[in-house]
Amino acid sequence: MGKNVIIVGGGFAGISAAKKLARSDFNITIVDKTNHHLFQPLLYQVATAALSPGDIAMPIRAIFSKQKNVQVVLGEVTKINKEGRRIHLRNGSSLPFHYLVLAPGAQYNYFGNEAWQKHAPGLKTLSDALEIRERILLSLEKAEQIIDPKKRKPYLTYVVIGGGPTGVEMAGSIAEIAKRSMMRDFRNIKPEETKIYMVEAADGILNGFDQPLPEKGLETLKNMGVEVLLNSPVQEIKKEGVQIDGEFIETPNIIWGAGVKASPLIQELGVETDRMGRAMVEDDLSIACSDHIFVVGDAAHVKDENGNPLPGLAPVALQQGKYLGELLKKNASTRKPFHYVDKGTMATIGRAKAVADIRGFKFSGFFAWLMWGLIHIFFLIGFRNRFRVFAEWTWHYITFKRGVRLISKKDETDP
Repeated sequence: MGKNVIIVGGGFAGISAAKKLARSDFNITIVDKTNHHLFQPLLYQVATAALSPGDIAMPIRAIFSKQKNVQVVLGEVTKINKEGRRIHLRNGSSLPFHYLVLAPGAQYNYFGNEAWQKHAPGLKTLSDALEIRERILLSLEKAEQIIDPKKRKPYLTYVVIGGGPTGVEMAGSIAEIAKRSMMRDFRNIKPEETKIYMVEAADGILNGFDQPLPEKGLETLKNMGVEVLLNSPVQEIKKEGVQIDGEFIETPNIIWGAGVKASPLIQELGVETDRMGRAMVEDDLSIACSDHIFVVGDAAHVKDENGNPLPGLAPVALQQGKYLGELLKKNASTRKPFHYVDKGTMATIGRAKAVADIRGFKFSGFFAWLMWGLIHIFFLIGFRNRFRVFAEWTWHYITFKRGVRLISKKDETDP
């Protein structure tokens, strides 16, 4: 019998580690709260009706269907027994392990204002994306039926909180929806009636990028009709809208993207964490005093060669998962430290608009957008998903139309 390796989380890091260990002598068990691997960088395109959920998600079982040493458990880990080498699930069952790989990811940080989440959903799961899509589409439908421009103004107002890549991508995509791609299908509302705000507490956007890319991103957003509010921390979020520095923006369309924190599961380890709740790990990604428990991905605090924490990006998680798989297979007495190879950072803003920093070379505009698209298609799992996303993007680029404009649920206040 081979040793048991339990991987908690079916994201980039967990899937990468499991693939590296496939067909090895280990017995691999992947535990996840959902049954699918999600390509999170494209979630905002599901939220803005550009892609379907199935285009960016694949069942974890399907990914490893041909690899007999990998099994999948649908469940949520609630407790970790480090000394007994066992994890406990919410349904009461437990699983033993020789090695434990924790890749539970992250969740949005509301900085102690958890009540805001109800009115300003984040964008981490398919459910989040579908909820945001429903809100956007329902608002357009409601605005179409209201004659008085003042009364319909809130339904044509959108607030994106956070000026990072997710916020920029969401704001740019909503601007395309509200001012161009969908408006041709509505008769009573006009593109100029829509208002898109992006709210950032700092004095600039895309803080992870070097100049001049943040300035180019800011200029592009403004040209698309997005009003960017810098140095504007959010004071209150209610059902009716957002309070920002003495100004109240009335709207039901609020999207949160202003920071993340690690999964609360990390607290079960009893190790030192940073201010985002990420576990402080050793050079080999193991936790202190436990060379058989590892933390990777968004839940791990790992420093680069300059002493700065690595960002929570897909390339970081993929490289960590691959490294860990190799480390476990070699089972060497001396472990080589993890080293991240930075291949670049990019963010899309809209149709043929993006910024990219590739090994010190900075691009913006159409060329950056083309690189962004090709790289994201490459990282998608499965030929079917790559083909469908490529086809959808091509169709959208030619026709300006978004195809997934479906509303599946309504409440008593809906039209």
